Parts: sequence; structure tokens; C-alpha cells
Amino acid sequence: MKQQDTGADAFAPFQKALTQGWTQAMEAFQKAAGPGGSAAFDVGGTPLWQLPQMAQFPGAAAMPELPKFSIDPEQLQSIQQQYLSDATDLWRRGFGARPEGDKRFAAEAWGSNPLAAFSAAVYLLNGRTMMRMAEAIDADDKTKARLRFAVEQWMAAASPSNSLAFNAEAQKKAIDTQGESIAKGIQNLLHDMKQGHVSMTDESAFEVGRNVATTEGAVVFENDYFQLLEYKPLTAKVYERPFLLVPPCINKFYILDLQPDNSLIRYANEQGHRVFVVSWRNPDESLAQATWDDYIENAAIKAIHTVQEISGSKQINTLGFCVGGTILSTALAVLAARGEKPAASVTLLTTFLDFSDTGILDIFVDESMVQYREMQLGKGGLLPGGDLASTFSFLRPNDLVWNYVVGNYLKGETPPAFDLLYWNSDATNLPGPFYAWYLRNTYHENKLAKPGALTVCGEKVDLGKIDIPAYIYGSREDHIVPIGGAYTSTQLLTGKKRFVMGASGHIAGVINPPAKNKRSHWLREDGKFPKTQPEWLAGAQEQPGSWWTDWAQWLKGHAGKQIPAPKGYGNGKAYKAIEPAPGRYVKAKA
Repeated sequence: MKQQDTGADAFAPFQKALTQGWTQAMEAFQKAAGPGGSAAFDVGGTPLWQLPQMAQFPGAAAMPELPKFSIDPEQLQSIQQQYLSDATDLWRRGFGARPEGDKRFAAEAWGSNPLAAFSAAVYLLNGRTMMRMAEAIDADDKTKARLRFAVEQWMAAASPSNSLAFNAEAQKKAIDTQGESIAKGIQNLLHDMKQGHVSMTDESAFEVGRNVATTEGAVVFENDYFQLLEYKPLTAKVYERPFLLVPPCINKFYILDLQPDNSLIRYANEQGHRVFVVSWRNPDESLAQATWDDYIENAAIKAIHTVQEISGSKQINTLGFCVGGTILSTALAVLAARGEKPAASVTLLTTFLDFSDTGILDIFVDESMVQYREMQLGKGGLLPGGDLASTFSFLRPNDLVWNYVVGNYLKGETPPAFDLLYWNSDATNLPGPFYAWYLRNTYHENKLAKPGALTVCGEKVDLGKIDIPAYIYGSREDHIVPIGGAYTSTQLLTGKKRFVMGASGHIAGVINPPAKNKRSHWLREDGKFPKTQPEWLAGAQEQPGSWWTDWAQWLKGHAGKQIPAPKGYGNGKAYKAIEPAPGRYVKAKA
């Protein structure tokens, strides 16, 4: 290079190479062009969302045509020009470039290692460009969502922070510890390979019944599907109508009883309710044939009737969380069809009844995927709990996957003890027929929201027949049950309703005890429930702190008069204490 060359001249070869690469890409793009000069591409290969081809399975239905997408060449050229401009600026800064705005590269070690910093800056530029291309695609909504998801997954996995060769922070730690961090990282990797999942917390720090799920109680009934827990009253008097909680069967119930200071179960006890909780059995091969009907009849309905019999109360108050709310509502609709009205009220926490807006989870569900699962599991078998756990973790790959890969293996760190992440790693299996039915009839075909479209336990299901007071909660930032999906229950249930929106996500929004004085919630006091959640929010007011206090006040209005608290568990006759809470079902590992 001549001394008089300018910075722009020095960059010329780099710019030429980039331009040639884009030109070649455009030529290939135009060869596949459809009408009007736009290019169309089959979604080929094996992307994360695509399951094995149905033709592999005898008797499989014909595969639907793969989706196609196109992109306007002018938009592509605009993205190219922006990329060249950003790349020019990055090249001029050279090893002085710094990766900005990403916590993965925020440590001081990245700034003091020019090569690592430059590689991270290039990576971020490429990621922004790929996302712009995904956003520019002209396709149906599901295809666009799948493309965005694929780009996000690829970018999360391709980060230079995931490689010891580029992770400046991990390299510095290896030097500072004289290689001890690398040795520890290998030990962590071997440990996680043996246990079958990436450690998110120090799992040795917790034990169910010892320092999580410690609220005092007893198992008062059990069958093949669940144990019924009754908790010791914490007040001299209790409300005459007992309170039954139905947690999700895809997780263990003790998310509602992690620690005494954040336990919803204990909080309900302290409010003077006689509390019962369904503790689902972790399915093994003996439940490999269990169906949705089995879970409704032999679990949810059986739990309702058992609580009625133990308490002697004709009506009880009920709560369902996530899938537990879907199960509970189905059971109440079945009972309504039979002429029974056992519940004085129902509380639904982050629950789908109408599955028209399932958020990011929608990208995983289509006819081919449902057919695949039906052939794989519809006649029997188990869906391993680890499969579900992995799916939910990869919805937030940087926070719930790669963050721990880097910390555990590259830095040799032991993740801190955290009760919620211990619960999150304590997976639960699902019976195959139950899962296949649920997948098709709710997520895929949304039949539960259509009166009479489903027959469950021999009855036509109509959620409109649940004409009892309902408290419906949704979390503003929930990525599993989006706030709009939670709100749609207000359009289906016909009794007097109260809707509340809490801050944060699927778990943190729900588990928000008042004593912490954290977050906020939104209420609307005019009693109106417009069609959509944004319309509802326009008339709502933000309130500081937890929604629990509002719910507790509401629930007391449906709990009846106060009576002396029972002296023992069960009723002293047909139902007696079998074993102390939390029971053995919740301790079974997937």
C-alpha cells in the first residue's frame, strides 16, 4: 500500500469483495425470481421447527405444500447498502471497534482484547443484517415468525462468546486461575451430560420437602393420577367454602410453594382459607395410555368431588394455573353439562381457554407436526419432560441456554442456588395420548373455545356454561401465555368477571407476594370487557405492588362465613392423612 493512500483507498479491496459477494447473491436470487422480479424459496433443509417428513411413516397423510416466501429486490439492495456502510465504519475502526449494547460482551475483558472485541462487533453486525432480511420477507405470518425464530436461534448459537477461542472473559479467567477454570468446566460438562440437562442452578442445594415445598400439610387422597394435599390451617377460623388449586401437569405444583415468603399456598392459608392442592403424578409407563378424558374425570373432577366430601361444603372455590386452568375449566364445563355447579368461583392464572393467540409457540404447531406427534404418541407412550423443558428454554436461548453453557463450561462456574430455577429443572413427563389430544384440539384447532365442538367425558363442552364469578389474571410480558391470549377468557366465561394484568412474565408475574413490594398491576373498575386486551388496557389504571391483595379481597367475597378451623386432616372417616405433604408423587423424577 502506498503511503499516500487514504483510509477510503485502504478500504477499497474490502469493499470490492463485499460488493462482489452481494452481487453474486443477487444473481442467484434473480435466477430463482418469481413474477415481478421477486425471488421465491422453498423452506428446505431441516430447520428447528420442522419435524421428520410424514412420508417416512406408513399411512401418513400427504404432506402439505411447504411454505414459500419472497423478498423485494429493492429492499434487499437497501439492506446491502446499509450493511456495506456499517461494515465500512467497522473496518475503519479496526481493532478499536467495541461490541456495544449486548450484555454478553459487557465485561472489561472484551474491551481489553481487540481481536475478541472485533469478532463480537462483526457478529453483532451480521446478526442485525440477518434480522433485517427476515423482517423484509414477504410471507404469511407463521412463515415470517419461523424465519425470525430460526435467525434468533442461529445467532444465539453462533455468538463468539460461546467459544473459548473468542471469549475474552473466559480466556482471562483461565489465565488468572492457571487453568483451574477449564478443569472445572470439563467436570461441569461431564456432570451435566450424566444428568441429561444443562445445570441452571446448584441443584444439590435443594430438596423437595426440606427447603422447598415446606408448607405443613398432608396427603388425604391419592389415585393413579394425583395426590390431594390438604394444608394445616394457620388461623383459628377458616371460611366455610374450601379452596382447591389445580397447578399445571407439565410442571410440579411447588412453584406455588417455593419458600414461605413467596408461597401462594401459604398466603391463601394465612387469609383464612382451607387449602387443598392437586399434586400430579409424574407419569411412568403405567400411565402411557392416559388420555385427556382420564385427566378430567379421574383427576380434576375427582379432586373437586373429594374436596366437597371432605369439607361437607356443596360449593368450593377453585384456582387453575396455566394448563391447570385449562383442565379445571374443562372439568367445570363437563360438570355443568351434567347439571352440577360445584364451584362458587374460579380463578385462572396465565391460562389459555381460547388458543387463537398463542404467541411464539404457534411456530411449532401445524398439521404435519400434529400428525407426527399423533403417530408417535397418540396410541401410547410418554413425552419426556426434558423435551418440554428444552422447548421452553429455547424460547429465550441466550438467557436460558447459552448463558449457562458459557458459565458452566467455559468459565468453570457453579451456578448460584436459586429455588425457581431448581423447580424449572425438575421436569415432568406427559402421557402421549393426553399430549396428542391437547395439541390438536387446543393449540392447533382451538376447539375448546367453540361451544359444542368437543366431547369430553361423554359431554359436549361449552365454556359459556361456566356462569360463576371468575378472576382472570394475565402477565404483561408472558411469552408462554401472551397477555392477549389470557384476556380472551373474558369473552368466553359468562359469569361476573374481574381481569387483572400483572407486570413481568409467566412465573415472576404470578409469584409476586405483597411483602416484596415489587412490580405493579393494572385494574379496570368500570366492569367493561371490550373485545381485545389493548382496548381493555386503555381504560385501566396502574396500581403499585402485587395483585395478590386485590385477589385475596375478591376471593373472600365468595368464601362464605367463617367457621372453626378443623383439628386434623381429611374428615376423620373416609379420608385420613396418608403421608405428610408434599407427598411422594412430587418427588418422582422424570
